[in-house]
Amino acid sequence: MRTGTLRTTEMEEVQLAEVQRSFSFTSGDRELAVTGMLQRIETPAIGGDDANSLFQQTIAQALDRAREAGQSNPIIVGAIPFDPAEPSCLYIPEHAQWRTRDIHAKTGMSTLPELIEQKNIPDEQAFKRAVEHAVVNFRHSDVRKAVLSVQRELIFANDVDVSALQHNLKTQNPSGYHFRVPMPDGTTLIGVSPELLVRKEGLRFLSNPLAGSAKRMADPEADRRNADWLLTSEKDHYEHGFVTQDIVSQLGKLCTQLNVPQRPSLISTPALWHLSTRIEGTLADPAVSALQLACRLHPTPAVCGFPTERARRLIRFVEPFERGLFTGMVGWCDAQGNGEWVVTIRCGTVRRNKVRLFAGAGIVEASSPDSEWAEVQTKLGTMLRACGLAH
Repeated sequence: MRTGTLRTTEMEEVQLAEVQRSFSFTSGDRELAVTGMLQRIETPAIGGDDANSLFQQTIAQALDRAREAGQSNPIIVGAIPFDPAEPSCLYIPEHAQWRTRDIHAKTGMSTLPELIEQKNIPDEQAFKRAVEHAVVNFRHSDVRKAVLSVQRELIFANDVDVSALQHNLKTQNPSGYHFRVPMPDGTTLIGVSPELLVRKEGLRFLSNPLAGSAKRMADPEADRRNADWLLTSEKDHYEHGFVTQDIVSQLGKLCTQLNVPQRPSLISTPALWHLSTRIEGTLADPAVSALQLACRLHPTPAVCGFPTERARRLIRFVEPFERGLFTGMVGWCDAQGNGEWVVTIRCGTVRRNKVRLFAGAGIVEASSPDSEWAEVQTKLGTMLRACGLAH
């Protein structure tokens, strides 16, 4: 009897570990849940828009092996770092299933362990100096925008339950693209992105970049004033324009049709208003996959800057850490080339009792260090609230 109980407990622990370490991704009222790992892919995504690149050849070979193993339409899931020269965090699962989820379900919050320590990296003054450095750089170079980021490191008294943290995220943020990605070192990437990099189905695709934001307010009138302010903010429209222009430039040559609104609209999360542009198109070549499109776009000026390579060099110079998967992309692509990839923002990593949260802000010449610091703190709030913390 005691032995049987022990075995059941061990089995439950194995099942729990499998859930904690599994990939998941939500899109609207659908959730992609996977189990098992057929093959891990760590090949860097350099040149990933080219079907003949090492990256895409590795993907194609892995999908072929999955077909040989009996999968009719295998799928690749995971994340690609901000710097595509770093190892990818992708794999082909043994089983994948889309299921319907109730985004309006009302559930209580899960309690996380007691917080015992936290710190910003860099601290407030160092971040503001980085903003000032970037603004000065804009005046003496052809860099026009750079996205600078911060980390918040949290240490809890006990190990953090990733499923409990994700439950809280879903409860507080019913919309958005929720994701959870197991990493090779035992860390889990988790978050809820509001920004669709690209979705492809057949010949049709949609990209929905966000750039320019304003804080949500508890008072409805103040909230509306912030939204109206954002719609007329020259600084935010200037910042947003770099992103839309870059996406149109990258994808326009692949299309027989491309629809781009003349002006951005507003979308909102519980924490922020965002300037948003829905870019829709029809591809000339049906063989181009969602992952190729995503690699072609990544990183957009929304998470890197403009021009891309010069902004990336500036980021390397002023940021005191490597971003890893933050501001990369996360999602899925099947063997037919359909798929969905979102920008890896409003996220964090969890490893035992340590949680690391990330946020960034787009810096242009009109940026104020104080307002940019306030913006990254507001963006950190999405994950902080899921951790049961006010700030």
